[in-house]
Amino acid sequence: MKNNMERIIIGITGTIGAGKGTVVDYLVKNMGFIHFSAREDVINKEIEKRGLPITRDNMILVANDLRKNYGPSYVAEELFKMAQNSNKNCVLESLRTVGEIESLKNKGKFFLFAVNADQKKRYNRVQERKNLQSDNVSFEKFVEQEKTEMSADDPNKQNLSKCIEMADYVFDNNGTFEELYKRVYEVISKLS
Repeated sequence: MKNNMERIIIGITGTIGAGKGTVVDYLVKNMGFIHFSAREDVINKEIEKRGLPITRDNMILVANDLRKNYGPSYVAEELFKMAQNSNKNCVLESLRTVGEIESLKNKGKFFLFAVNADQKKRYNRVQERKNLQSDNVSFEKFVEQEKTEMSADDPNKQNLSKCIEMADYVFDNNGTFEELYKRVYEVISKLS
């Protein structure tokens, strides 16, 4: 990508285990994007400050609490500030509320990518990665957690189904890495 282009900021949303991190890794390693993570750069830091264990339930609880106290777009605004301090294309992972997306869509060259895949396939991926304490759950717990994240009337709480609807580009990740990478590459080429 040429250096004289306007900088692109991409937000990533999607269901648990769909491949948001896979898209992020591709953008970082193959397209030179800088990565900022809601989980790592904002939420987990706050969880640690509060002396809590890092679990999916605590991530949801703390993120919702931050949004309640500082506004529905707080987490995304923090990531956006970090991205603005960079002079490169950036990817913000993982946007989960309508307020976050509405706020970022008003800020210049921002595009929202959504990643989704079949529920059972996503659960199997989560079990295979087991890189987070929050991944160690039964299928029933996985389904229950997802229900709480998919729709909420409260603007401070996660509403992944609405976020996916708001996406500029939706990536179905039921196939191979190569198929996903090819689609991401085609979209980035079009955007730049």
